[in-house]
Amino acid sequence: MAKLVFGMNQSLDGYVDHTAFAPTPLVFRHFIKEAQEQAGSVYGRRMYEIMRYWDDDHAEWDADERIFAAAWRRQPKWVVSRSLTAVGPNATLINDDLEGAIHTLKAEHEGEIEVAGPTLAHSLTERGLIDEYRIYLHPVVLGHGTPYFAGPRPPLQLVAHDRIGEEVIRLTYVPL
Repeated sequence: MAKLVFGMNQSLDGYVDHTAFAPTPLVFRHFIKEAQEQAGSVYGRRMYEIMRYWDDDHAEWDADERIFAAAWRRQPKWVVSRSLTAVGPNATLINDDLEGAIHTLKAEHEGEIEVAGPTLAHSLTERGLIDEYRIYLHPVVLGHGTPYFAGPRPPLQLVAHDRIGEEVIRLTYVPL
C-alpha cells in the first residue's frame, strides 16, 4: 500500500512560493532522487499547470534539470480538477470522488505518492488521507503568499528532522 506524502519548500514564516526562492543545487538533487523513487504524484490544477514546465525540453537546462524532467515525465501523475477536460502525457484526470480515487491509488501502488500543492493537501488532510508531511524549511522570510497549510494545521507529531545541505532543514510529521 502506498503512502501519501505532502512535502514542499517553505519559508521561515510558513509560505510556499517557487518564484520567491528556489532550492540550492544540493537540495534540487535531493528532489531528483525523490522524483526517481516516487510511485507517482497527485496534483491540483494550479500546481499541475506549473509543473507542466517539465514536459518540454529547454535549451538552457543544466544536467540536473534534464534528469529531473526525465524522472517527472516517467512517473504517473493524477490531476484533481473540475475545470480541466484533458491532461498531458502520463497523467490521469480525477474530477469526481476524490476520496475514492485516493483510496484506490494507495491500494494499487507501493511506495510514496507525492501530494503537490497546499490547496489539494488541505482537502486531503480534511479527509484524513495524508500519511506524512515534509516541510523543507528555507532561511527566507516572505511576509506573504500561499501558506504551506491552506487551512487549520492538523494535529501532528514530529517523527524526523534532518539537514539537507547547508541551509535547509527537513521536518517530517505524521498525523496524530
